[in-house]
Amino acid sequence: KGEVTRGIEVVEFACGIPQLMKGEYSEQVAGGIDAWSIRQALGVCVGITPFNFPVMVPMWMFPMAIACGNTFVLKPSERDPSASLLLAQLLTDAGLPDGVFNVVQGDKEAVDGLLHHPDVRAVSFVGSTPIAETIYATGCAQGKRVQALGGAKNHMVVMPDADIPQTVDALMGAAFGSAGERCMAISVVVAVGNVADQLVEALVPRIAALKITQGMDLSAEMGPVVTQVHKDKIAG
Repeated sequence: KGEVTRGIEVVEFACGIPQLMKGEYSEQVAGGIDAWSIRQALGVCVGITPFNFPVMVPMWMFPMAIACGNTFVLKPSERDPSASLLLAQLLTDAGLPDGVFNVVQGDKEAVDGLLHHPDVRAVSFVGSTPIAETIYATGCAQGKRVQALGGAKNHMVVMPDADIPQTVDALMGAAFGSAGERCMAISVVVAVGNVADQLVEALVPRIAALKITQGMDLSAEMGPVVTQVHKDKIAG
């Protein structure tokens, strides 16, 4: 629900795009010279999106691209392809013409095809840092506009005078929300001074009591991770 709500916020913003697309006019910027700026659509825009937010992240991209007069090709993660098809169906049901929003399923081969296709003018990517670097380099070499958002290693610093219950509450959400599979997840805690023992003492029972179950259960505090491979990596 939260993911969809965040995506709809972008749709609502995109509805006001005519105001931003008007361009500018300045009279007499120099002797006998007036200046105009005209904003024009690029053409085909591509979004390459991750598995962790299969609705929200595409909705960061395609509402703005389409509102600006472009067509859009979504290449979702192969780990959860169904959400992209549901988005496409909803857009069709809403009356969007065929060919404006498109979905291409696949893995690296599909990504390479899009990055090298001459009709693609812009690419937006969200995912891991190594892949972001590859997509940025490849896309730019092909003369495309590229926006590449990679991962992060997020740290929480706990000072000696920290409110321990409040800190533990914040840490539980930051570490285990979305099963920890998000770019803003906290994976490292730096305890300054003598606060570490207090923090561990308060944190351990909270982790032990964490309710882990399937994501459709609204009482769940942590759902399953995306693949068995990822589970094995966490288990070490």
